[in-house]
Amino acid sequence: MLIHPQINPIALQLGPLGIHWYGLTYLAAFGLFFFLANLRLRHQPYVSITSPSAWSRMDIEDILFLGVMGVVLGGRIGYCLFYKPGYYAAHPLEIFAVWQGGMSFHGGLLGVLVSQWWFARTRQRSWLQVMDFIAPCVPTGLAAGRIGNFINGELWGRFSAPDLPWGMVFPHSGSLLPRHPSQIYQFLLEGLLLFVLLWLYARKPRATGQVSGAFLVGYGCFRFIAEYFREPDSFLGLLALNMSMGQWLCLPMIAGGIGLWTWATRQAAR
Repeated sequence: MLIHPQINPIALQLGPLGIHWYGLTYLAAFGLFFFLANLRLRHQPYVSITSPSAWSRMDIEDILFLGVMGVVLGGRIGYCLFYKPGYYAAHPLEIFAVWQGGMSFHGGLLGVLVSQWWFARTRQRSWLQVMDFIAPCVPTGLAAGRIGNFINGELWGRFSAPDLPWGMVFPHSGSLLPRHPSQIYQFLLEGLLLFVLLWLYARKPRATGQVSGAFLVGYGCFRFIAEYFREPDSFLGLLALNMSMGQWLCLPMIAGGIGLWTWATRQAAR
């Protein structure tokens, strides 16, 4: 049985300013995205340097800027709408209190979809081609975020078997019984494994929309599995069919990804 190290969430204190580890993991996520997106410029159909519509580093900078806005705004608004709609309807000003925590991946995803739709429209590019471009670059950022969750000792897992070798006690949970380190599970599944699978899949030419569809299916399935080991939010608990809110939000992702991949495959066949 392991004990969570209870790392100080503040990585560096500069007078009244505290730099949090979680903020640094976000910074690492955006840095990894920028690095991988530059590598994506070598993949088809973005590699062409003779086409007047060729992709450039400036496109990546604009995508990243808009993506950061989409992640932050969408993640916060999604958390308020999906997880605590009644509370934030009664306390609307607390929606802006981001320092209190509360971000939703599914809300952040919607924010990114909207921001990249705007990018595609202003650059006269295919929106699905833009999403295919960024999809393989996202999982490493998700992995960085899960490391931040682990450092903070938050989003811990459900109780594990007492003899599980990697079972971990999270003192912040108010219990001294071992739990699944679900943050690490998510780091490995929807972070590293999803990145490897998507990167290898996207390296070869694919029909427009197939990479995006693969991302939706892959993330949705891995997150759905990980939710069985993650403690449900205390203010929600388990919902219908004994599933968590995260699992319910994954179902439309998986269905949408299957539909998108199938549609893209049929369009290519025509």
